[in-house]
Amino acid sequence: MYMTNIALPRNHKEHTMVIDRRGFLVGAAGAGLAATFQPAWAQTKEAVRIGVPTGITGNWSALGSQIQRTCRLFAKTVNAKGGIDGRQVEFFFEDTQGDPAACVRKTSELIEGRGVKLITGVISSGESLAIMPRLADWNALYLAGISGVGSLTAQHFVPNAFRTCTSGPMRARAISLWFAKSPKMKFFTIAQDYAWGKNSLSTFEQLIGGLGKQAVGSVLTPLGTKDYSSYIARIRQAKPEVLYVAMSGDDATAFLKQAGQYRLGEQMQIVTEVLDLLNTRPLGDAGVGLYGVSQYNYAFDAPANKEFVRIFRAEYGEIPDTWDGEAWQGLSLLAEGVRRAKSVDAMAVRKALVDLEIESVKGRVKLRGCDQQGEQSVFIARLEKSADASYPLPKIIETFSSDAVIPACRKDTF
Repeated sequence: MYMTNIALPRNHKEHTMVIDRRGFLVGAAGAGLAATFQPAWAQTKEAVRIGVPTGITGNWSALGSQIQRTCRLFAKTVNAKGGIDGRQVEFFFEDTQGDPAACVRKTSELIEGRGVKLITGVISSGESLAIMPRLADWNALYLAGISGVGSLTAQHFVPNAFRTCTSGPMRARAISLWFAKSPKMKFFTIAQDYAWGKNSLSTFEQLIGGLGKQAVGSVLTPLGTKDYSSYIARIRQAKPEVLYVAMSGDDATAFLKQAGQYRLGEQMQIVTEVLDLLNTRPLGDAGVGLYGVSQYNYAFDAPANKEFVRIFRAEYGEIPDTWDGEAWQGLSLLAEGVRRAKSVDAMAVRKALVDLEIESVKGRVKLRGCDQQGEQSVFIARLEKSADASYPLPKIIETFSSDAVIPACRKDTF
């Protein structure tokens, strides 16, 4: 079953119809829904068809909802202006539930079953690493806008994959540089037990060790953990001065809420590698003072970001979060690649993306050719009360240039 959204001119209401593969109108219930967003008018050029195998249900569904809404907004905005080089944009969504095997299956269906050769929106690093070895055989192109594991652009590098967001090692490096000026010496790390979490934990411990600071403990938590009380007890027993958190999605929300209930922040400084509104908004004012990496920041002073925030707030009535901004940046890079290639052929677009530079929502971003990692600044932020929202927002307190935080080409260590 697939779902088709037809974008009509602005003086019409948006209509949605759900049809099965035989063309009969049916209900929208059931798993494995895919969505296509395309214009009602005829196209003179082949459309830019983008596959998005993402977390629609499961542990990553909250992140997946950000990806979906930003893709919809991107299509609406770009198509209203005539498309990308005269080509309308279509998105096809598939639910991977955060499972690597399902991600391979759903991506294969998009590519081999529907001929969609441009892929983005995959959430977990495990999923990204699962599909990347297949890209050459599929003759497909993948833009990773979420997955943070360092090996994606290092030992697992493949020519048909680009990373448009910061990597875990880049974020860990920024935090370690920030702490280099701090008198705090004892650190504890908690991370999710999968590729990105493991990579971030080991990278951060290596970096603080290089600063002469001490790792007094670490723990990896299974994906989907609901009760963190035993882990919090271990953290308190270790008596660190700083707790480094490498968690995302529903897990991060649950941990930060429970850390607040145990008043962990009164005993140590908590800093998170991913400072998402998704995770911090439920904390309310109790989140004030939390530090971390703001991968994308709505208040960053760049023309492209101001315009993105304006149209996002007009459409959704709220501030864009981390993965909204990351998705927009990735799609902006892909769009420029299509323009320069003057084609939607995956290999032509791939060639156009190598060493591509654009002015994005984070300022200047370049997909460096040697490993296809996006060169970009990394922001350290602190949650503070703001007139822009009823909940605390991340305020940038320090910015690290790409040169200061990015590993050498095809490396994920420093």
